[in-house]
Amino acid sequence: MNALILAAGYATRLYPLTLDKAKPLLVVGGKPIIEWVVDNLAGVSDLETIYVVTNDKFAAAFQEWSERYQHRHPEFKFKIVRDGSTSDEDKLGAIGDIDFVVTRENLTQNSLLIVAGDNLFTESMANFVACAQATDATVAVYDVGDTEAIKKYGNVTVGAEGIITRFEEKPEKPQGTLAAIALYYYSPAVLSLLRMYLAAGNNPDQPGRFVQWLYTRKPVHTFQIKGKWLDIGSKETLENADKILGTLKS
Repeated sequence: MNALILAAGYATRLYPLTLDKAKPLLVVGGKPIIEWVVDNLAGVSDLETIYVVTNDKFAAAFQEWSERYQHRHPEFKFKIVRDGSTSDEDKLGAIGDIDFVVTRENLTQNSLLIVAGDNLFTESMANFVACAQATDATVAVYDVGDTEAIKKYGNVTVGAEGIITRFEEKPEKPQGTLAAIALYYYSPAVLSLLRMYLAAGNNPDQPGRFVQWLYTRKPVHTFQIKGKWLDIGSKETLENADKILGTLKS
């Protein structure tokens, strides 16, 4: 199994903080956001390479970070992949980036763990992967506990066996408060469908859109994250994450 960290966005909502630094490289709780993400991969079995897809603007910075991190953690192997974009206007979008890396690096032979580079949660991914490996597709879900907050996310309804029965991105009238978050496990059979999704002209951004399309074609399982999940979309949420994670830094 390989892992892919999505880090090619430009985080314009956080300007000017992200004008010259990628959001995943911003420091919260004493270390870069992406470092929290990779630390959560500790204990994941059979992990081969961690791919980080980024844009041409920030690729060198991610390369420097990965070399420093790998020096301290030689058990991890990284590869930084440039998607060729230079601005928010010519970006490929998250789903476009996933397909780009899968195609360019020939990753269709193994399963792939995909996580957003700004996806902060306090739980190891080991249990998620252990459950997901028995499926073709699994997405992590989190109960935001607020009917207004859920309107910003992908709202899911889950059946008795933990399989998605309904998915609506940014619902006006949500059903429940369960959100699909950017942590996915896809088998080779599902990875092969990315090209079909994009060829049909579907939205290449927002990785939840692929789940919304997929669940009507294949069973998509869920795994509920029980620890804290922190969505960083503004300076306020960034400051909040810094306070919370500052107490957890090892």
